Amino acid sequence: MSAVPASSPPDRPAPPSPSPRPRLRTVPHAASPDGGDLRERARGGMLGLAVGDALGAPAENMKPSQIRQRWGRIEGFVEDDPAGTDDTEYAIFSGLLLAEHGSGLTVAHVEAAWHRWIANLDEGPFRGAGFSERGTLENLRRGLAAPISAQHRHAWSDGLAMRAAPFGIFAAGRPAEAARLVEVDGTVSHDGEGIYGGQAVAAGVAAAMVGRGPDAVIAAALSVVPENSWTARSLRRAVATAQRARLDPDATRLSTERAVRSAVVIGGYPWMDLAPEAVALAFGAFAVARGDFTTSVLTAVNMGRDADTTAAVAGALAGALGGAPAVPEEWAAVIGPVRGSCLPSMAGYHVLDIADLLTPHGNGRAAS
Repeated sequence: MSAVPASSPPDRPAPPSPSPRPRLRTVPHAASPDGGDLRERARGGMLGLAVGDALGAPAENMKPSQIRQRWGRIEGFVEDDPAGTDDTEYAIFSGLLLAEHGSGLTVAHVEAAWHRWIANLDEGPFRGAGFSERGTLENLRRGLAAPISAQHRHAWSDGLAMRAAPFGIFAAGRPAEAARLVEVDGTVSHDGEGIYGGQAVAAGVAAAMVGRGPDAVIAAALSVVPENSWTARSLRRAVATAQRARLDPDATRLSTERAVRSAVVIGGYPWMDLAPEAVALAFGAFAVARGDFTTSVLTAVNMGRDADTTAAVAGALAGALGGAPAVPEEWAAVIGPVRGSCLPSMAGYHVLDIADLLTPHGNGRAAS
């Protein structure tokens, strides 16, 4: 895997095509005087997602005590060959779909893409695919259509939240539109709190893309989900706890992480990909850091649970807010084209390709 700097990705050959793909185009955007700034924020958001995913992957499904016992505290990559998981590959999948259809995206488009790029292919190992994705694939292969395809035991998972950032990037400054589009995508695979989690992330990224501060990013996320939903309640608790800790002169990094985690995690619950929990932990980490990229991501990682997803979401929020320069160069350089270990049809794409496709003045490069 070749290292790709955040600021100047080299030209890359077209990725391998194990299956036919739709002819992609850069979707037209309204003219914007700050298109260059949006592009840098888009790159920051997608790089942030991929970096958070790769940093958090080794700590996935671990307790903070287990993380401390093994590594002390994670402050960077702890594996010799770090790579993203299904979080990054599914975000690329959704980004390519959005790049093809833009605001005209329909549930039928999403369902057809799931069949063409995933369900109709030989499954192979599908390493890293979450329960929500497996349930959806099984339903699609049985001939069920959306929204019935989303009626499975894990429709509440964070599998939509993990791939929601591209919708906020595309709908920069328009949280409601980002939430609408991600719901279209999620209708094939998620329901209820699973949809709300994706909407909160997409809306938050949309606000961050136009430089709104951390408080406005959080407010945007809360504005698009039902006030009394589990997702909204958990998100409010996490953020309030983070804000109290910031005002407490005796609070330490460890005590703050424990407080945020305790505010939303259901002790003893066996599933760690619960959308209301994962999204709240990600926004809690973002609030603790006041949007600083490094602190946001490392806070999410060291809280454990579904650490790749919480760090990916926190990284997307902070990366979109600060732009590509906010992502430490030594971390960004590790991110190469995805390997297709979960979705073989995505092998060879780089998150920066998706960022460029989804913003004004993008270079429009994609495989056809």
